[in-house]
Amino acid sequence: MSNTLEKESIPITNARYRLQYHLMPPVGWMNDPNGLIYYNGEYHAFYQHYPYGPWQGPMHWGHAKSKDLVHWEHLPIALTPSMSYDYAENTVYGCWSGSAVDDDGVLTLIYTGHVESNDPVEVQCIARSTDGIHFKKGAASIIAGAPDAECFGFRDPKVWKHGEVWHLIVGYGKDGKGKALHYTSSDLDEWTYEGIAAESDGTMGDMWECPDMFPLGEAPESHVLLFSPMNIAPVKTLYLSGQFDYGTGKFSTQHKDRVDYGFDFYAPQTFEDASGRRILFGWMNIWGAEMPEKEDGWMGAFTLPRVLTLAEDGSLLANPAEELKALRGEHVNTANVLLKDGEEYSLAGAEGSALEIEAVFLADASSGAEFGLRVRCSDDGLQYTEISYEAFEGVLRMNRDHAGAGEGGVNEASLVPMEDGRVKLRLFLDSSSVELFANDGRRTITNRIYPLESSLGLKLFSRNGDTVLESLNVWRIQPIRPAKTAE
Repeated sequence: MSNTLEKESIPITNARYRLQYHLMPPVGWMNDPNGLIYYNGEYHAFYQHYPYGPWQGPMHWGHAKSKDLVHWEHLPIALTPSMSYDYAENTVYGCWSGSAVDDDGVLTLIYTGHVESNDPVEVQCIARSTDGIHFKKGAASIIAGAPDAECFGFRDPKVWKHGEVWHLIVGYGKDGKGKALHYTSSDLDEWTYEGIAAESDGTMGDMWECPDMFPLGEAPESHVLLFSPMNIAPVKTLYLSGQFDYGTGKFSTQHKDRVDYGFDFYAPQTFEDASGRRILFGWMNIWGAEMPEKEDGWMGAFTLPRVLTLAEDGSLLANPAEELKALRGEHVNTANVLLKDGEEYSLAGAEGSALEIEAVFLADASSGAEFGLRVRCSDDGLQYTEISYEAFEGVLRMNRDHAGAGEGGVNEASLVPMEDGRVKLRLFLDSSSVELFANDGRRTITNRIYPLESSLGLKLFSRNGDTVLESLNVWRIQPIRPAKTAE
């Protein structure tokens, strides 16, 4: 089966929004992370991809690999619609989302074949590779339909191994409730339906896309379940932490929250690397958004890699992978600055479109002050993205109403100061994105922004009271090397 392109891709016509250190498609469309895996000493990232234009056409699987989670090499298309279970003319079809496992050295992809003229529309499929580049699909689907045909979706399988048994969960919806269905197998080809592992309590959407369940925490039964619930806007992603009983196949919930509070974060997927870290990537866009980069011939990107851990209360913490520090370049810093009510503060040398910023504030809730940063500021002050914290209310915000092209909007998340009374805001800016990690990963907010290339300023502020900026560190991010194309 060929994984070369059958026709010419639409060229990228303008690089103004191309990201400098995030993984993005070389051409065309990108959405969900798929098949994230550490395999034969390298990180592999697959993704939903339409290589012929910046729109959601028949889904292929794009493919890239990395030795360090930072520099990525684009590989040939891994999956192209070609079988009766993932291809048909004159309808919607494609190789939809899924996951990857290492089956005794064989890199194995398990994904959803989607053909709207078929009955059932969605089935689970398999493809294998011995070289990590070229994949051979199975002759037939491995799960030939949902246990109940009267359902809202049956897609996005996530597979892992526990002991000698393979486990699979897949997204599903019925009776207005999203669910994660559970299957088991001894060989990845024959699967047994075990039942519903977890389902909505009526407040968590009517279909769970891209479910991902994995062990995390000290206790063997401690697990986390991520999913992207449909039809409960503005919530894009949720997680449940708790316990998964492999005997009963049931997940019991201890803690529930959003994975990320931004507008542009969807379909996160995780994997475990050789050191045992649980690493997450998300799609850094969202369905229905304006997506200004489409005008330039491409669309979509991944978030930065995030390492997940569990806090004592069961809440999920997400922090940038340590490998990203290798991209740090020129550094400027300051400390112990009194931000006066209504005044702005700038640090010389802290301007740029690709920056890592860490700001630590002393949060005095009794003052009622709201403080923070404005990034990607224009010289005239009319264009900026604002990140602020209101101490009295304990609310973290990101406001992109003045960010440039594309959509505006304000994100809000509750945030309690750290035990020492400080608020730490760590931001990663790229040409058309901002990722915020607050209080060592207690909250994250991810957004695409589309400012003018000349809007590079950084300003700090306090209003309705004075605030102490305890420290500010700013690093210029060095762009990653140009992606290569493997033959």
